[in-house]
Amino acid sequence: MDAMPEYEFRDVYVPRGVSRNAATRLLTEHAEYGHWELQRLRLFPDGSRRVRLRRRIIRQVRATW
Repeated sequence: MDAMPEYEFRDVYVPRGVSRNAATRLLTEHAEYGHWELQRLRLFPDGSRRVRLRRRIIRQVRATW
């Protein structure tokens, strides 16, 4: 039976003055270079955003030879 995948998380806060294009660029860089994926994005009434990113933890199997 396969175990559930394990993830690590990173919370990113994007202040209210940051444009939508700049926020998209920031999250795209995290995705491309850090292999993060978007789990949740929360947009607050003041225009700020709280983003939760996740990436899978890959465990290495120890060689027994």
